[in-house]
Amino acid sequence: MTFSTLKLSLPILDAISELGYETPTAIQKKAIPAILSGRDLIASAQTGTGKTAGFVLPLLEMLKGDKPNGERKRRAKRLRALILVPTRELAVQVESNICQYGKNLDVKSMAMFGGVDLESQKQQLIDGIDILVATPGRLLDMAHQRALHFDELKVLVLDEADRMLDMGFIGDINRIIDRLPEQRQNLLFSATMPDGVRLLADTAIDNPIEISIEDNRATTPQISQWVVSVDKGNKSTLLSHLIKEYQWTQALIFIRTKHGAAKLVSQLEKRGIKAESIHSGRSQAVRTQILTDFKSGKIGILVATGIASRGIDIDELTRVVNYDLPDDADDYIHRIGRTGRAGACGEAVSLVSMDDFKRLCAIERRLDQIIDRRRIEGFTTVKELPDSNLNFVSKSTDKKQSKSRDKKNKDKAFKGKASKGKAPREERNSNTRTSDTNSHKETSERSSESSHDSQNPWLRIRKK
Repeated sequence: MTFSTLKLSLPILDAISELGYETPTAIQKKAIPAILSGRDLIASAQTGTGKTAGFVLPLLEMLKGDKPNGERKRRAKRLRALILVPTRELAVQVESNICQYGKNLDVKSMAMFGGVDLESQKQQLIDGIDILVATPGRLLDMAHQRALHFDELKVLVLDEADRMLDMGFIGDINRIIDRLPEQRQNLLFSATMPDGVRLLADTAIDNPIEISIEDNRATTPQISQWVVSVDKGNKSTLLSHLIKEYQWTQALIFIRTKHGAAKLVSQLEKRGIKAESIHSGRSQAVRTQILTDFKSGKIGILVATGIASRGIDIDELTRVVNYDLPDDADDYIHRIGRTGRAGACGEAVSLVSMDDFKRLCAIERRLDQIIDRRRIEGFTTVKELPDSNLNFVSKSTDKKQSKSRDKKNKDKAFKGKASKGKAPREERNSNTRTSDTNSHKETSERSSESSHDSQNPWLRIRKK
């Protein structure tokens, strides 16, 4: 199958052909026809499978213009499609893709996010736009100030829905949805489908087509994953050794805190390795410039906190390094999904100390595979990592299961004692009865009385 078979117009086909797009990915093959049909859609696929093009291309096709030459008149402060994303970086990336794919069309787009001047963004909205890519918080600010109106909105896209819920945007998303026209097309894209995303989909999306790409719980096979056991205090030294020994010219390094990011950059530079960092403590302008330099190759080593685990789309990124493992196993998948994109080859390296071992076990259980371990000469650890066990059960879980078993055994024992104690009581009761016949009559009378009472609602109320 080629893109031309997906009913995309020639201007779009020419644009993506120039970008080297030849064959649609699995998610694109299923999502593009579904969206063009006008139906609501829920799509789940791992990071790096081409989800962005999966909804941007059909959006451009639907919004390319009503006139033969593709031109249309826009109303002030109006938009026709809204794409909600969790981070500024992702907003910039998605809007950049829209410009690339739609460069031959009269489609106007804009990225809106916090951390920059409000007035410049308001000015962009004055003439109206076709596609707005926005973070939830800044969009609500603009709506409260009546800087934009939703009465012409036709399509709502929730991109990286699981990440937005993780970041606590569910309240903002619901408030935004309340402002939108009821008659609209809804598209939800997510790397994972936890209960929160499923609930959001059930409440916001009507009778959708559902797409789930197989193996979305695992990482791309083209990504080579390996782990190095290291003492926590030797991590920066080991990283420097790996960069020099293996001549890494490009690496995206994930670390837990912004203070740790700044410290690691300083340590690398002392060893003659040029590096930069992006984190929440840096301004949006600085972060954007650093990402631009990293994509262009001016910066080879980039240290990032979790804010960059999604939204960085770099062609042929060769390597991702987990300096610290994430707390959530799904975040590991999103991180290493920055490399090996669209079927390309990539490498994911994790530096794991003893305090990260439980996280490693959780990741391996999530992937249902043991990640390859390697030893680096000259870096012996004081305490070696234990062997991984995909069937590992934590002590807290084991205690709960043990308590549950004990409770069941106690209940069985209690029932057994109760059944044993019934015979003597029945014997004593039988001695007091005059005959089997009388006993039968009394029993039937009581059961009749009980049945009569149960059928009388007033008696039931009085008894309560």
